[in-house]
Amino acid sequence: MSTRSNDQGRAYEFAWINALCNALKQYRAVRIVENSSLEANQRAWNLIDAEKQELFEISADAALKTIVDLEPKLVEKTSDELLLEFQRDKAGEKGDVRDVVVKCDSVKWEIGFSVKHNHEAVKHSRLSHALDFGQEWFDIPCSSSYWDSVKPIFDKLKAEKAKHTKWSDIARKDEKVYIPLLKAFMEEVQRAYQSDKNLPRKMVEYLVGTKDYYKIVSRDSKRLTIVETFNLHGTLNKPSKIKVSAITVPVVNLPTELVALKFKTESKNTVEMYLNNGWQLSFRIHSASTKVEPSLKFDIQFIGMPVSVLSIECKWK
Repeated sequence: MSTRSNDQGRAYEFAWINALCNALKQYRAVRIVENSSLEANQRAWNLIDAEKQELFEISADAALKTIVDLEPKLVEKTSDELLLEFQRDKAGEKGDVRDVVVKCDSVKWEIGFSVKHNHEAVKHSRLSHALDFGQEWFDIPCSSSYWDSVKPIFDKLKAEKAKHTKWSDIARKDEKVYIPLLKAFMEEVQRAYQSDKNLPRKMVEYLVGTKDYYKIVSRDSKRLTIVETFNLHGTLNKPSKIKVSAITVPVVNLPTELVALKFKTESKNTVEMYLNNGWQLSFRIHSASTKVEPSLKFDIQFIGMPVSVLSIECKWK
């Protein structure tokens, strides 16, 4: 992600937490927790111009009614204070992808939001000469067969890096780099699946997170804010003392089977993974920099999700 894109993402998170705070304080005591993530997001907010700030505020406001309809406990009239807190980046490394957490400590209740501006990439993971993706993704260390397959490729890339070679100067990089790396990746995933049939569940939890949350995506060009429900463990959509939600959020079934893993049709840099229960993923490998590095990036996208993941479009005013 570019610095500009990252700054805009942080600024949108800042707009979102403030819009939520302003909406909820009409009903109950609310406080935004001060921490380093709040400071970083506020700095990003201060860097964007007034026109962009207004756009972000309109986008955030558009989804508030839907969020309150989904979560009546947010506006429950009580003396208990609601805390709104930005997660630190370290939480994402541990599998919690929520950017904003709303909690009430006195009743041990919380919900979270993953807030995205103009993109829906699930995760930007890497394959490299040193990164053990199996250990990181699904807690199964990569085998010696995998390392034997990828070592010659990454050794060549190290040599090219030492010569300050640009990716654009690498001839036939599809055949020399992308295809053999993706083949090794697919073989390793299949090998790990044979040893641990929980791999599909672990894979999806790594990608979408280990905690339930609402995903908020601003689509500026369409003047839409989209709310998606990731209710994997049934913790979302709880009733308040006097009201049930106006919208029922189903519990999403995690996958239990790896059905297929193959190259995308007519592609040399993308593989597709088909799991049961409606989960489908694509993994596009690409260079993340102009100059050659012994590391490549995955752009991971969902190409299919269960119908129990609701997607609600909120039009801007």
